[in-house]
Amino acid sequence: MDDTRTSLDVKEYPDTEVQKNRILTLEEWQEKWVERKIAFHQEQGHQLLKKHLDTFLKGENGLRVFFPLCGKAVEMKWFADRGHSVVGVEISELGIREFFTEQNLSYSEEPIKEIPGAKVFKSSSGNISLYCCNLFDLPRTNIGKFDRIWDRGAFVAINPGDRKRYADIMLSLMRRGFHYLLSVFSYDPTKYGGPPFYVSDDEIKRLFAK
Repeated sequence: MDDTRTSLDVKEYPDTEVQKNRILTLEEWQEKWVERKIAFHQEQGHQLLKKHLDTFLKGENGLRVFFPLCGKAVEMKWFADRGHSVVGVEISELGIREFFTEQNLSYSEEPIKEIPGAKVFKSSSGNISLYCCNLFDLPRTNIGKFDRIWDRGAFVAINPGDRKRYADIMLSLMRRGFHYLLSVFSYDPTKYGGPPFYVSDDEIKRLFAK
């Protein structure tokens, strides 16, 4: 495992239990898109990724990059334009369609046979595939392994009680020598219920230790 860790000097809050029972349903996330409560979307892309992009890619070509809970992240096109293959998963079909529309990309859609009611949207160029389904159903499909994972808002969005299951899925998708870039938030969880949810550095190390 190639583990190069970059951590910011941020305050750790001891009361990590206060949010542990917080639950948002998939329907509530879909409603956020319908009601345009999507402040989490960054139209210009994420500054953390911009800053560390060269380190993240290491000059390698033809990588497979995974975007958990991708929304309509503009960064997906960044990687595709550099010749990499992008796979994302998102519960909101609206968000996926908006990505292709806003990036002026033609696409096709087809059902995912392993997951009833789910779909996969593929760019006509073939290097972007976005799965519209529950993230936790994704292992039922044959999406293969990845060289990079850009986790900009997924780990802090999932319900705290699902973190172990989430981490196990991410670890199962990683190829040898992978790089995982994770963005989290530091704040006092007693003063805000989330999402995004607070995650301590210790919990990240424990869940992703291998």
